[in-house]
Amino acid sequence: MAGQFGGTPIFVLREGSQRTAGREAQRSNIMAAKAVAGAVRTTLGPKGMDKMMVDTLGDVVVTNDGVTILKEMDIEHPAAKMMVEIAKTQDTEVGDGTTTAVILAGELLKQSEDLLDQDIHPTVIAAGYRAAADKSMEILQSLAIDVTADDDELLKNIAITAMTGKGSQSSRKSLADIAVRSVQAVMDEDGSVDIDNITVEKKVGGSIADTKIVQGVVIDKDRLHPSMPKKVTGARIALLNAAVEIEKTEIDAKIQITSPHQLQAFLDQEEKMLKEMVDRISATGANVLFVQKGIDDLAQHYLAKAGIYTVRRVKKSDMEKLARATGGRVVTSIHEISKDDLGAAGLVEERKVSDEKMTFVEECNNPKSVSIILHGGTEHVVDELDRAMEDALRVVGVAIENKSLVAGGGAPEIELALRLRAYASTVGGREQLAIESFADAMEIIPKTLAENAGLDQIDTLVSLRSQHEKGIKSSGLDMEAGKPVDMMEVGVLEPLKVKTQAISSAAEAAVMILRIDDVIASRSGGPDGMPGGMPGGMPGGMGGMGGMGGMGGADFE
Repeated sequence: MAGQFGGTPIFVLREGSQRTAGREAQRSNIMAAKAVAGAVRTTLGPKGMDKMMVDTLGDVVVTNDGVTILKEMDIEHPAAKMMVEIAKTQDTEVGDGTTTAVILAGELLKQSEDLLDQDIHPTVIAAGYRAAADKSMEILQSLAIDVTADDDELLKNIAITAMTGKGSQSSRKSLADIAVRSVQAVMDEDGSVDIDNITVEKKVGGSIADTKIVQGVVIDKDRLHPSMPKKVTGARIALLNAAVEIEKTEIDAKIQITSPHQLQAFLDQEEKMLKEMVDRISATGANVLFVQKGIDDLAQHYLAKAGIYTVRRVKKSDMEKLARATGGRVVTSIHEISKDDLGAAGLVEERKVSDEKMTFVEECNNPKSVSIILHGGTEHVVDELDRAMEDALRVVGVAIENKSLVAGGGAPEIELALRLRAYASTVGGREQLAIESFADAMEIIPKTLAENAGLDQIDTLVSLRSQHEKGIKSSGLDMEAGKPVDMMEVGVLEPLKVKTQAISSAAEAAVMILRIDDVIASRSGGPDGMPGGMPGGMPGGMGGMGGMGGMGGADFE
């Protein structure tokens, strides 16, 4: 980038920096974003396919989950990275709908290309897209139905919809039941749900059907000493965030010992102090002890002698869950512990699950913390089941907090397309074209669902549209029959927030990418003097996903 001044070129950018401007920059960014959307498109819906990701160490991830795929992919192109951000935001906010959000953003950008070719300014397109996104929120609100925390059937249907297509097909009804019961158990009085209070433990072995819920907490550790009881009924649980050891002095202290008697007295005193610590714990009436830090070998002996079931080095998060489940209090000093701090559980037991020993804290009075133990035949199956269960837990939590549902199966998108087209005609001007493009982009979801199920896109779209024009607002695509069905009746449901979040973040990202008309890539002295982080492929240094010509989804699929 150089200016001409009196015949002398003036260099503004560092040598080796590269700049892509105007239409070329837009085209490159849109291409990259479309390639990302193309990479996850085949995973959408119950008939979606999986992706196998292999990293540099040879670790394999097999998944159908949009955000997991995008996180695992080694993406270079800056515009493509923005698409990954959409998926991450969607995952953080609602836990499901990541693929939908990315596909929508890709389609909005694809539709904008035609408008740019008609010389419509990006600012006008952006204004139209924003107006359409706002209108979409209104329309979705009018389509929503209410749900409460007691609507077991509706909540189970939401969980089943979230898990469909994620490898848990065979036993999704029982898994959905587990998800709903878990979320209801940890719900606070004010109706808020913190999914972190549900522990999900993965175990390879058995089958998916062996997955079970524990009304309490499962700690991935065994008891400390073989002579401690293996099973404690009517447990009174002490939670300690302190080491049961002799503390070292803060400052260096030297003790001069001149005779063996003094040494013996010193050791006896240490032993006495440890015994006093254990006596203090057992004096509270505790018969189970969870310690966040270490326990001295001698203290272990005394604890075993006192018949106290002990687990040490328990994670902080597990200590908090134990406190919630048992009603106990985490104490930070042994000297302060009293019987009022103890939690209660009907049963504390060490059990062998698959190959490992674990501690089960069960039969809690009102457990505000529960655990789910997932089983599966192989590691990859369990990992994917874990992702499916997390999605199910998150969407059930979101549905309970927001109290609103919409139909699934592409029904809201078809209704949005129909209503947005009607809205566009009332707007007029060039923005009308952008709103119509937004409406067309919405239809990519039912189109993709049909394509992934091996159905004809056009036939499906036409039959769905005709149902919606007749006023059946919740008519969506039945994957098995390949024809429109009322999604409310068959129980394909999603939380309203999954849809609103996906559409708003897709629109925001598309508008942001559209408004970029200049890409200035600094040189960072990478190999071949190329701009850092952007391998070549295009004169503008905007390669990342293949150059201008070959910028399909080739680098992904």
